[in-house]
Amino acid sequence: MPKKSPQRSAARKSIYIGLAVVLVAVVVGAVFFAWRPAPPSQVETGRRLYAEACAACHGASLEGQANWQRRLPNGRMPAPPHDASGHTWHHSDEVLFRITRDGPAAYPEGYQTDMLAFGQRLTDQEILATLAFLKSTWPPEIRAKQERINLDSRR
Repeated sequence: MPKKSPQRSAARKSIYIGLAVVLVAVVVGAVFFAWRPAPPSQVETGRRLYAEACAACHGASLEGQANWQRRLPNGRMPAPPHDASGHTWHHSDEVLFRITRDGPAAYPEGYQTDMLAFGQRLTDQEILATLAFLKSTWPPEIRAKQERINLDSRR
């Protein structure tokens, strides 16, 4: 078996490094261009809608119900916080939208939840505004993590 020449190995290494650089640039560019802050008017609309439709369960300051990680006596989970301390940001925008619009129908069969369906009460644009408000309260590192979840969910 003939040995590979040093020039050929170096060329192959350069190609791999070049491909890696291009891949990193594409991913960074996708994250940069995919996540743009919502317009202030959309966030303000979302803030108002959250106060009207969501705060009764999820808290005026997005803090969720007390002991939100422990099941209630009925076996259901309390309303989680929507701030950075909760798990809302662990879900893609698509999942958050479906949960808000469809309530129990968005969950796996048999999962019991007190989450209401808001699809008859809020328009799609109002749901998106509410989600934009939630996301506007998250620190940049949490928004970046959630955007990676969005990108992964599109693959």
